[in-house]
Amino acid sequence: MKPLLVHGDALHVGRHVAAGSVQLAYLDPPFNVGAAFGARRREGGHRARGPVAYQDRWPSIDAYLAWLEPRVAAVGEVLGPDGTMWLHLDHHAVHDAKIACDRVFGRRAFLGEIVWATGNGARGARRGPAATHQTLLLYARGSRPVWNGRDPLLREPFATTSLAMHFGQEDEQGRRYRERTVGGKTYRYYADQGRALGSVWTDCPSMVANTPLRRESTGYPTQKPLRLLARIVSASSAPGGLVVDPFCGSGTALVAASQLGRRAVGMDVGPLAIDVASRRLEAEGFPSERFADRLRSRTAKRPGA
Repeated sequence: MKPLLVHGDALHVGRHVAAGSVQLAYLDPPFNVGAAFGARRREGGHRARGPVAYQDRWPSIDAYLAWLEPRVAAVGEVLGPDGTMWLHLDHHAVHDAKIACDRVFGRRAFLGEIVWATGNGARGARRGPAATHQTLLLYARGSRPVWNGRDPLLREPFATTSLAMHFGQEDEQGRRYRERTVGGKTYRYYADQGRALGSVWTDCPSMVANTPLRRESTGYPTQKPLRLLARIVSASSAPGGLVVDPFCGSGTALVAASQLGRRAVGMDVGPLAIDVASRRLEAEGFPSERFADRLRSRTAKRPGA
């Protein structure tokens, strides 16, 4: 199935995907930073002089949450029993948003959080430390969400010291391993499989997606690195599963999903985002279908239906 791009509000995601059909919903909404974000339209151009991609100004945190919470709830309605929502924010609103998500999903649905170290240098902060990370909150719709913890993108090499101390045995194929016995059961760990990633990710620098010197960059503001989204898609969906990004921006989640054999639906209220995402998908070999929400037929078949 071709990726579907909808020029429309995340509040209406249920018009375009069937209830209970989504394995992974990745939400990268405005962060409540109090600024407008311009796009770079040509190599060497400046975002400050480019067209405004979106506004991120709200009169108060309460106004922001009043906008965000119903959109999170709309996404919750389309998640399947094995589905997971990843909500990507930063320090401006993530703690308040956590409470809103607890209301929508229930506190027991909270799976944890990922701290993404963006790799950007710290800017001077007059009161307290400068923020050099962003946070992703994970919520499950059911009791058995997809989690592909053994996927290579969810692994990292063992430390050299650990390899020297613990992996002294080899199997018949020459693979180094260690064994541990817990509760009377013995587990074998292979050195070449690496160890599971923790909750702090430091190896997906944002600059890869935000400098015109790299092919990956589209010039769209706050674009996320493809490696980051590939890891998220790999973690919480299976080949053929449906991935939805209702704030799709430059389309990074849609590209990652398509490259990994997932079905993809993206939405955005910004016409520039839909245009950039469409051109990017086309360039990557995944031409999309496009719809304007106001023209969408109510009788048209929805992905997952």
